[in-house]
Amino acid sequence: MRAIQTESRIAALAAMLFIATISALAEEKLKSDAVAKSDAAANKKGEIVQVRTIIISIQDRKLALLEGDKTVKIWDIAVGAESTPSPSGSYTIANRMSKPTYYHSGKVIQPGPSNPLGSRWLGLSIKHFGIHGTNAPKSIGKNASHGCIRMRNRDVEELFELVKAGDAVAIYNERTLYLAQIFQIDVQSASLPVLSASAAASISNN
Repeated sequence: MRAIQTESRIAALAAMLFIATISALAEEKLKSDAVAKSDAAANKKGEIVQVRTIIISIQDRKLALLEGDKTVKIWDIAVGAESTPSPSGSYTIANRMSKPTYYHSGKVIQPGPSNPLGSRWLGLSIKHFGIHGTNAPKSIGKNASHGCIRMRNRDVEELFELVKAGDAVAIYNERTLYLAQIFQIDVQSASLPVLSASAAASISNN
């Protein structure tokens, strides 16, 4: 009986180790994809710059700006509601706009206090999604947007000055040890890294 129990424990530990390893590989792929896109954009312009990466944790509703491996700053954000989730994956900043105009379903809202995009727009390399300010600051920290990443206006204005078109953006829909380190999350109380089916498929296809 003891031998069976020991074998069961070993099998369980092996399974946990396998999941953690695969999760780490998926995480590394996401980071490298984002940085590669940023590097490619810089190389097209013949630039030699310090790589800056925006890391977004959907579960923790936080955004961090990294320069190399150094965390520059962390901000609270709002992410997509359950019916309109934020898209996980690796992207780049495609465009930047100060005082954007809001267009949706025939509605046009000029820049100002009632504009849902707030004071700044950082468009991503996935159409119709971006990082922007808000006219609803109480939504920060919640799953409340139509898929975009919302920030307080003062926060997005600060981020806007620190990034440029071509910088990498990595959006994670699952908490990992990597994110726990960046956002200083207590890994004892946080849920263990879990590998999504899409992440597993991404690794198996490469």
